[in-house]
Amino acid sequence: STAPLRRAGHTMAGDKYMRTPESFQAVLDRFKKDRACAVLRTPTAEKCAPAMDAAIDGGFQIVEFTLTTPGCLDRVAEYRSKYDGLKTGNVMVGCGTIMDIEDCKLALDAGAEFIVAPVLVPEVVTWCRTHNVVIIPGTQTPSEAYAAYKAGAPVQKIFPGVAGGAAWVKAVKGALPMLQLNPTSGVDLDNAGDFVQLGCSIGLVAPLFPPDVIAGNKWDVVHANATKVIGNVKAALA
Repeated sequence: STAPLRRAGHTMAGDKYMRTPESFQAVLDRFKKDRACAVLRTPTAEKCAPAMDAAIDGGFQIVEFTLTTPGCLDRVAEYRSKYDGLKTGNVMVGCGTIMDIEDCKLALDAGAEFIVAPVLVPEVVTWCRTHNVVIIPGTQTPSEAYAAYKAGAPVQKIFPGVAGGAAWVKAVKGALPMLQLNPTSGVDLDNAGDFVQLGCSIGLVAPLFPPDVIAGNKWDVVHANATKVIGNVKAALA
């Protein structure tokens, strides 16, 4: 089950990584409400903040900094202190490319409000589930997505993109309605609404932050991309 865990007080007493069932649900509620997450990977630390600021100014309310970005954890801490999304209703901040439990702990220490992984590592999902931490692990097939769900992942990332796109997602959700799919690779500025209409949350990576745009410091382009995709998401939800 992916329902929040309520454990006897003594079992996890003193564990600083334990989150509450209420915060677990609050993260899921934000994904259900806002749907779109800006997923940023930059080759240098100095590109990170202006790129993400442009996405936020363009309308993104959920953001993910990936551990492949230099200085990632510093940015997680900075943006969490700046926005504190779950408490203020402002921007919610997560950390991606989490590969093991130690990565989880580092991300949570920095203030990450949710965890994303490119692959399914069952012990990481179990650890997060036990601690009421929302984790979105990467899966590629219906069997992997269901295995992630059974391990305790309340949302299942589809990565990389699959042939058929929204039609694939529709078929899988029809057969496995308990899944909450989160397509990432393969989602672009124009088709984002197609996935949202199917009930998915989505992640935007290169279409939102094109490598050449980041290299050229063209933050106005990132802002325009964000405005376009958020507009399509809102239209799909209307």
